[in-house]
Amino acid sequence: MNAAAPRPFHKAGHNLADKYRSTRALTEALAAPLSESDATIQSMEDASPAKWHLAHVTWFWETFLLRDHLDGYTLYDERWPFVFNSYYEAEGERIDRFSRGLMSRPTVQQILDWRAHVDEAIMPLLEREELAPLIMLGFAHEQQHQELLLTDIKHALSRNPLGPAMWNGMPAQSDLRERNWIEHPGGIALVGHDGEGFAFDCEGPRHRTLLEPFALADTLVTNGEWDEFIADGGYDTAALWLSDGWSWVQENRIASPGYWREDEYFTLQGWQSRDAAAPVTHISYYEADAFATWAGARLPTEFEWEAIARGQHSDAAPAHDAASGNQLDDAGPVGPTGTKALFGDCWQFTRSAYLPYPRFKEAPGAVGEYNGKFMSGQFVLKGASCATVRGHSRASYRNFFYPHQRWQFTGLRLAKDI
Repeated sequence: MNAAAPRPFHKAGHNLADKYRSTRALTEALAAPLSESDATIQSMEDASPAKWHLAHVTWFWETFLLRDHLDGYTLYDERWPFVFNSYYEAEGERIDRFSRGLMSRPTVQQILDWRAHVDEAIMPLLEREELAPLIMLGFAHEQQHQELLLTDIKHALSRNPLGPAMWNGMPAQSDLRERNWIEHPGGIALVGHDGEGFAFDCEGPRHRTLLEPFALADTLVTNGEWDEFIADGGYDTAALWLSDGWSWVQENRIASPGYWREDEYFTLQGWQSRDAAAPVTHISYYEADAFATWAGARLPTEFEWEAIARGQHSDAAPAHDAASGNQLDDAGPVGPTGTKALFGDCWQFTRSAYLPYPRFKEAPGAVGEYNGKFMSGQFVLKGASCATVRGHSRASYRNFFYPHQRWQFTGLRLAKDI
């Protein structure tokens, strides 16, 4: 997942210590079902081992809070920044990304001991008002890695011929919903973060954009609809595809979404019968665009999506930190179920390139590396997924991935001109 630089956020009565404890506890609860071997494997370069996620977020707290703001603090192990830094050039050299899965040491328990050490040491800093924006960034950063932990281990487990489940139980079943269209008259719209609460730097500055009249579907595209696309030769019809997308399909022999085989798909509960009414997930931008063309529609722009989403609330959206808090039940995090809300089932591709907004400026220092340097060759996704912490479900949120990537819970919602 992608993080960003801090923006001011703090209000009276907001207990940062409680928020810190609950955030850290949830990360460990999500990783708890994994064995030492599970937590060590890395199945592709885009993904990271679960124990690396446990360590990297701890490196973040130790580096940007404890090292820089607690007098007299010494690193828990001065060798570990080299292996748990991600892409921060300002923090020096680091191991190659695909080598993360080659580290049998430190063990999970050693990383948990490090986490406990950092958790104790950081408590005095959580009371310092001037550090609140950086602390809130730390929360958001760890929450994003909670989602990555889930999607990365899903990919790793799917590569095992035994199809192991991370949690017992069955994924939630979906109800088939009739599709209607939400019309928008167009005009000048204000987009971007409104300044209330925390946001990543790429969500602003707020600015004006001109919208032509359009309509956005009130449901996501489903597995059943995708079966129709396949049956109609969707993966074999070059005219439906962007040139780069067609090359990607041919070179990689793509014939279905990720994690599909026959009438099944892989979930965090193992292989399950495919739910035709559930939103299709684990598709690339190329696939989303081809389907929209086949359906006689198109992908929305990020600004169209945001204009419709303004005013919607995500309190009831699927999320891995839902009402049960840190106590995950036997079924684990809920899967995508296809609600009428725009948030919470899967990240939805837009046709908008991930670029800076007018007057965007990178934050100074290492935290400025979060977003600005990635504004090339990627597309914006909106809406959050079933693996996303609910606090990240907001209209201005901009997730971004390269057009071929599909290991995240990525889907689509159709748009059309009116």
